[in-house]
Amino acid sequence: MPKEIVDGIIEIDTLLGGWEHLTAGFVISGDAPVLIETGSQSSLDALLEGLSSVGIGPNDLAGVAVTHIHLDHAGAVGDVARAFPNATVYVHPNGARHLVDPSRLVNSAAMVYGDLLDTLYGRLAPTEAARIKVLEDHERIAVSANRYLEALDSPGHAKHHLGFFDSNTGVIFSGDAIGVMIPDLGVLRPATPPPDFDLDLVISSIDKFAGYNPTAIAMAHYGLFTNPEELLAKGKDVVSSWAHVAEKAFNEERDIAEALEAAFRGETDGLDPVLVERFDTLNGMHSNANGLRRWLEIRKQNQGHTH
Repeated sequence: MPKEIVDGIIEIDTLLGGWEHLTAGFVISGDAPVLIETGSQSSLDALLEGLSSVGIGPNDLAGVAVTHIHLDHAGAVGDVARAFPNATVYVHPNGARHLVDPSRLVNSAAMVYGDLLDTLYGRLAPTEAARIKVLEDHERIAVSANRYLEALDSPGHAKHHLGFFDSNTGVIFSGDAIGVMIPDLGVLRPATPPPDFDLDLVISSIDKFAGYNPTAIAMAHYGLFTNPEELLAKGKDVVSSWAHVAEKAFNEERDIAEALEAAFRGETDGLDPVLVERFDTLNGMHSNANGLRRWLEIRKQNQGHTH
């Protein structure tokens, strides 16, 4: 069931794959309510049921904001836009064209996910261009006369990534910028998938969030964390240590995924194997390894051009 996690913020478990505590959407209450994150297309029914149960009917939702256009965050956008005809869809400038024409995004997701694309995530229905509003860094979405969401350009996980700062509560919605933390496991992993991962940008985005002195962090994966300073610092430590392991393996021409497994698999030893398997599905070592490898290759090419 949806629950109010702090004043005027309702968390809806979008039940990716029917699994609890893996993917969340958040409703910001006010005169013009906004949904942050739709979850995947496969989660649409759970999301619509959650919205209905908190009294949000087809004409009530004013905005749908996605932190980025990966399918576990924005896969249901086109369907949600159809279900809520008055809602404006808010997205990063680099993401808008993919919501209008999702074919390239879906094709690349098919390469990453394989069969899981249809069995777990679903696709992405197009959104009419007229419904989409691009958000620049620091632009605001009005939720009420005295409440707004401020968009925070936060690349590193993806070029098209936004965080959102809620003026009323001081909560930051961090998308995947800090990583993935499944509360039932208590392990924080970075999210470093191809093609956009960039360590320096991740660090600067986390620092940017810290500059807002948030009271809490709401993560799409998963939930509200009321120790923001600790979480932000840990996010930087974790992504730096993964990048360090990857870089060492890359320089020694070893397999990066194997190096990550050897270094970090122990963090989930002794934990519920079913939950660990879900964690791996959502945030797999191989996908992270591929993103780290691509980042290292691009960096090496760039260094080659400067010398």
